[in-house]
Amino acid sequence: MVCLSVGPSPGLSAEALPRLGTELGATSVSGLSSGAYMAGQIEIAHAKDIVGAGIVAGGPFACAETAASRAFPFWPTAIGQNATQALYSCMKTTMGAPDPEALVARTKALADDGVIDPVDALRDHHVYLYSGNDDQTVTRPVVASAKRFYDLLGVALGNVTLVEGAGGHAFITEQGGLACGLTDEPYVSDCNYDQARAILGWIYGPLQAASAEPQGKFVVFDQDPFSDPGDGFADEGVVYVPPTCQTERGCRVHIALHGCNQSREEVGDAFVHGAGFAELADANRLVVLFPQAKAITGINPEGCWDWWGYTGLDYLGKDAPQIKAIWAMVEHLAKREATDD
Repeated sequence: MVCLSVGPSPGLSAEALPRLGTELGATSVSGLSSGAYMAGQIEIAHAKDIVGAGIVAGGPFACAETAASRAFPFWPTAIGQNATQALYSCMKTTMGAPDPEALVARTKALADDGVIDPVDALRDHHVYLYSGNDDQTVTRPVVASAKRFYDLLGVALGNVTLVEGAGGHAFITEQGGLACGLTDEPYVSDCNYDQARAILGWIYGPLQAASAEPQGKFVVFDQDPFSDPGDGFADEGVVYVPPTCQTERGCRVHIALHGCNQSREEVGDAFVHGAGFAELADANRLVVLFPQAKAITGINPEGCWDWWGYTGLDYLGKDAPQIKAIWAMVEHLAKREATDD
C-alpha cells in the first residue's frame, strides 16, 4: 500500500495525526541546516527520551544566543543580535567560530534550571554530524565545533562522529536530487551516499535493507492542534507509517526536519519522499515524522526552524514554542487509544 502526497493541498482537509503506540523512549531526530540546529535543540531538551541525533550542516546547541540578548531580553532588538551571530558565527565564521566551552556551560546552566533535561542523560546518545566539502552556507569549522561541544558535554567516547564528505548545502542521497555539490532547491543532492541510512544506522545500529518503494502510508496531518498561531508552523505536516506500525505497538519515531526553503510549501514533497527515510522505515519499525515550518514575512522569510529566537527568547527549552509543539506530536504518536489520554 503506497499513499503519496505531492505537496500542500489547499481546500482538502488534512487527517488527524494517528495514535500508534510508538515507543517514546526510543525517539531520534535529524535535520538539515536550520533543521539541524532544531534537531540539536530537541535532542538536548528531551535527552531522557531521545537516543540520538543527526545534524547535517549544523553547529552546536545555543550557538546563536548572544550574551546581550540574555542581559537585555527586549524583542526584537535581541533577536536582531542573535540573527547577526547566527549568520556570522554559526554559519560563516566572520565573527569567529562558536565557542564549545562557553556553550557547554550555557547548556549545563539551562539543565540546572530545569529548562532542559539533565546533561547526564546525553551520555549514551549517538550523534552523527555531516559537513559537505562544497558547503559554503554552514562552513566546516562550525560543524567541527559541534563535535567538540558534544565531546565536552560528556557524550560517551566513540558515540559522536563527524563525516566530512561530498556535497554542498543539502541532504545527501545515494540516488535522486540535484547533481552532487550544488546548493539549490530542493536541497537534496545525489552524491552516491545514503545519508538517511548513515544517520539511522549510527543512532540505532545495523539496519535491515531498505524497501525498493515505501509500502506504508504518508499521512498528511493537521498541525494546528499542536501549535499556536505565530509559532511558525505550516497548516499541515506529514508522518510516514510503515505497514507493521499501523497495527503493532512499539515502533520507534524518527523526527526528520527540513532546512530553510525546504518545506512542502517551498519544494513540495522533495525532502519528505526523496531523503530516503521512508524506504528504511518499513523493515526497521520506524515511524518518520516530518513537521513543517512556514515562512513569516519579516522575521522568518525562508521558512526556517527557530534557532535564533524569532518565536521568542525562550526558544531552547522544553517549553519553547516549536520544541513543545513537535514533542507534543511525538507524544501523540505514542498514544494508542482514546483511553491512553
